[in-house]
Amino acid sequence: MLYIHIPYCRRKCLYCDFFSGGASVADWPRLVRALLAELAARIGELPPRIDSIYLGGGTPSMMPPADFRHLMAGVRSAISNSGRRLAEDAEITIEVNPEDVDDERMQGWEECGVNRVSIGIQTFSDTLLRRIGRTHTGAGAAEALAGIRARFANVSGDLIFGLPGQDEAQLRLDVERLLAAGTQHVSVYTLMYEEGTALTALRDAGRLQPTDDETVAAQYSILTAMLRSAGYEHYEISNYARPGYRSRHNSGYWSGRPYLGIGPSAHSYDGHSLRRANPADLFGYLARFAPESGATASSPDGAFYTEERLSAEERREERVMLSLRTSEGLALADYAADFGPEALGELMRQAAPHIAAGRLRRADDRITLTPDGILIADRVIVDLL
Repeated sequence: MLYIHIPYCRRKCLYCDFFSGGASVADWPRLVRALLAELAARIGELPPRIDSIYLGGGTPSMMPPADFRHLMAGVRSAISNSGRRLAEDAEITIEVNPEDVDDERMQGWEECGVNRVSIGIQTFSDTLLRRIGRTHTGAGAAEALAGIRARFANVSGDLIFGLPGQDEAQLRLDVERLLAAGTQHVSVYTLMYEEGTALTALRDAGRLQPTDDETVAAQYSILTAMLRSAGYEHYEISNYARPGYRSRHNSGYWSGRPYLGIGPSAHSYDGHSLRRANPADLFGYLARFAPESGATASSPDGAFYTEERLSAEERREERVMLSLRTSEGLALADYAADFGPEALGELMRQAAPHIAAGRLRRADDRITLTPDGILIADRVIVDLL
């Protein structure tokens, strides 16, 4: 799996804590050179067969079509020249914002092999969009979604719930409009108040009233019921898909598969215990991989990333946390084989009260979260750890 981080945004959403730089500093040709240089340097971290590429950000859909073509041609060339192979049915996803969707860009995405589009709608309410600092309108989101659905057979839509002032009627309307558009996949996220974001500053200053936990839980239950009744599989805490349309790339993260991430702030994992993280340093990244004419590359002989070796305990905790996010849950035989029967015995002792209370279910040698357990998933998982 290959992840490519595109670090530019038109404007930072009030709730966002992902690394990104403003559009005013965007140097697209130089960024593409840097990404391809890093990929060439680290191509050995990819497996012989690559079955997914994911372009995230930031806002990948901002990239001009010519630069996007250059990037994707370079990625394919690097994979081929290294003796690796991009699977014929590889899932190639791009994250997009509604305001970037036009015929020229969509044609470029198609020509470059993109076959899955994830559009960040969040809500169709103009009032709520302004409240969280989004730059598109509800009408613009609907128009962009219709355009994407006309060209792409695999489309995912993102929604946020728990928005300040969001009521049940608006929430239902958001889901209904996504369903009517025929999106094959829906991701839903609780509005989070992350440290250092503008949204958190507004809350702390008393200028914004967060939605209470009881209402957030009720909204999540409404979303889940609507999507399940429409035939979507609830295959991960925040993700729902029509049969055959689960995100292969994200499923790989949850199942612990290896992946390579390139770009500033991108992370990588070898599938065992080694994690690598690029610093959230755009200008350092460009200086390292695409120095300006006449300049010397920054630290040319050293790795740009930092490394972390996970302990057995950290791997065990991560297995529990990631597995229980999914509908398949935690496979107990695999857990015992990897961490020992004593670890399994301790896990099941911690799980017993939650099984008795109906928050966890044990069946087919697996434990999974029940609908009640999902509502307090963090608490249940912490107890197991």
